[in-house]
This record gives sequence, structure tokens and C-alpha cells, in this order.
Amino acid sequence: MRVLATGGAGYLGSTLVPLLLSRGHEVTVVDRFFFGAEHLPPEEPGKLRKIRDDIRWCDGELFEGHDAVVDMAALSNDPAGAIDAWKTYEINYLGRSRVARLAREAKVARYLVTSSCSQYGFQEGILTEESPPKPLTAYARANVLVEKDNLPLATPEFCPTAVRFSTLYGLSPRMRFDLAVNGMVLGATRTGKIPVMRDGKQWRPFLHVRDAARAILTVLEAPVEKVRGAVFNVGSDDQNYQVGTLADVVAGAMRSPPTLEWYGDVDARSYRVSFEKVRRELGFTPELRPPDAVREIESALVSGALQPTEKTMTVEWYRHLLSNDVASQSVALRGVVL
Repeated sequence: MRVLATGGAGYLGSTLVPLLLSRGHEVTVVDRFFFGAEHLPPEEPGKLRKIRDDIRWCDGELFEGHDAVVDMAALSNDPAGAIDAWKTYEINYLGRSRVARLAREAKVARYLVTSSCSQYGFQEGILTEESPPKPLTAYARANVLVEKDNLPLATPEFCPTAVRFSTLYGLSPRMRFDLAVNGMVLGATRTGKIPVMRDGKQWRPFLHVRDAARAILTVLEAPVEKVRGAVFNVGSDDQNYQVGTLADVVAGAMRSPPTLEWYGDVDARSYRVSFEKVRRELGFTPELRPPDAVREIESALVSGALQPTEKTMTVEWYRHLLSNDVASQSVALRGVVL
């Protein structure tokens, strides 16, 4: 297939793109490249093309000739979305709704939008795709809205799908340390202490970033009748963790056992999720677990192969861009930073 990936240079995208290429798919990445493009493979005619553009105003002609669109362009989690609620609404909802419509107008057969289990907010019990959303943040609300807009666009010729990812973790070419498992490993490696958000009793599902990329590939290659207009929670039942328990799992996988260090206020978000549907309908099950990621990340940090920088902390880098008025430096950015 010819696949266009918005946000393809991000944490997930930089893991997905090499996987798509390895399967023989041709990839076009459309991204702002605020975190750089060097962590993607080099451009190669007939294989990979990189386009610096924005989903809010890119030309619809970009989508022509593609078989699938993977729409990942977004402010990427609850804290990042909280920097500017309007920008989150504008990019994560309006921008991605625009992409879906442009894809359908360009006669793209498949459209996949990456959503999040964070839209479940705070709820008891085990939640399924039919459970009501209770979003608590701008990021979560935008995900709810974009699903409501884009999935009804389904026609016999256009197959939209939404995947609600668990909280991601694991080593990626565009590394992030503002994610729970990754941040715990960084803290333990640097200080011998694992930072844990109070009070550690909040539930959250987790998923390795390479498994998330495999899930996208699974949806793209699935029969359209199984995924047209569908939404899937993506993760595994055994990776629903209370954050305090997750910290113990991370600590147990480290070379030298760290201690726990509590920070922040009690988290308002807590949810456990069922992943039975994606397993039943698509045969997808994750292959990796937090200890796998802990060992990879710790080894990369200790060896020096992985160097934490401001860019590996998403919120801090967005704030840097805002404070340095990056937008004013390029007409192509049209005076808007995020």
C-alpha cells in the first residue's frame, strides 16, 4: 500500500514508519518536525517521502494516490494538551476531522485515527468500547469528538477506524521520557529513585510502542468488513496496572533496586480496560511487557546510546518552542507554533 502518515515523525510514528517500510509499503510522512526528522529513515524514491506541513491547512492534493492514511498528528497526551486547550481542540479534533474528509475526497480507501483510552476518565469496573466516555482533559475530549466525527464517514469505498491506545512506553527513535514507564526508568537510572504520581492507586492500561505500531499494521491489513467504522481498545488485559504496582514491576526489572519517590497531587484519572474485542476480531495480542522496556531503556541510558534532552520531554519542548517564538521564524508555519 501507499500509506500517508500524519505525525509520522513522532514517538509512535518513528516506530511505525520503519515497520511499514519493512512490509513493503510506501510511506509519505506529513509532520511539522518540531522534534526533528533525523530519527526517521532517509528519504528514498518509491519508499519514503517526508513533507513538512500542518494538518490544519495542508493541501488536499497530498492525499491523492494513497491507499491509506494513518492520522497520528496531535498534541500527544493530557499534560501536553493542557498547555493550550484551544490548540488541542484545533489540532487533535478539527485538524484530524479535516484529514479524514480530505482522505475521503481523495478516494483513499482506509483511514485510521489514533485515539486514547484516556477518554474513559475515572470509572470503576472493566471498560469496553461500548462504555460511555467520561473525558477529564482537553486531550481526552478531542479524542471523543474526532471519533464521533470521523467514524460515521464510513461508506463502501471509505473505511475509517479508530484505535484507542493504552498509555505507551518503550524505546523509540523519537524517545519520550514524559511517559510513566520511561520516566520511571530514567529517574531510577539517574537518581536511584522511581518517581511515582500520588497516590499510586490509580489504574491505567499500558502498551509497548512497538506493539502499538504492530496494531496499526494489523488494522491496515485486516479485511475492511472487520474494521470499517469500528473502534478498538488496544492493549492487553494483564497490563492494566495500578501505578504503584507498575513502579514495583519497573523496580524489579532494574539492575539495582531503586526506591520510590512520590510526587504531585492525587491523579484524577483511573480506568481499567478490556481488550477482548481487538483480540477476538483481529487476533491482535501484545508481545512485550514493561520489564522488556525497562531492560532496553536502562541499557541504552547506561551505555550512553540514549541521551535525554529537552526534546525527550514533550511538554518542556513545546514550552521551549512557545517561549522562543519558533513560528515567527518561518513563513511556512503561518505564525502558529502548535
